[in-house]
Amino acid sequence: MKAFKLENEPKIKSGFTTPDHYFDDLSTKIFELANKEKEVKVIPLYRRKSVLSLLAAAVVVIALMIPIVNNYNATSKELDEATLETYLSYQSNLNQYDLIQNLDSIDIQKLNKNVAIEDETLEDILATSPNIEHLISE
Repeated sequence: MKAFKLENEPKIKSGFTTPDHYFDDLSTKIFELANKEKEVKVIPLYRRKSVLSLLAAAVVVIALMIPIVNNYNATSKELDEATLETYLSYQSNLNQYDLIQNLDSIDIQKLNKNVAIEDETLEDILATSPNIEHLISE
């Protein structure tokens, strides 16, 4: 490999140049521009015609959002019974013992109030069931 020496190689000129005597009076030009006050045009809002149209558009948007917000807040976050029953029936790894473990005393009291089986119905079920020992053991 050939040795590289910076002193012997031709230099590349930069494409950027500054005008002659640019830095001599640069600070005075900057101070002149900083001290110069520019006139700012102030446009009052009440004279603009678009302000009324913007206000009308805002009122329409708010009026349209009120039913959406009320519907969003009124939607119940609780599951209905059919959805819950369908979900539980399709869970293959869920059995009755898992359900029993998650019930508390209030849930059990609600279940007792809802179950109303007549004695005759219970006798018919027990008489016609071929696996009566399994039902009794549960």
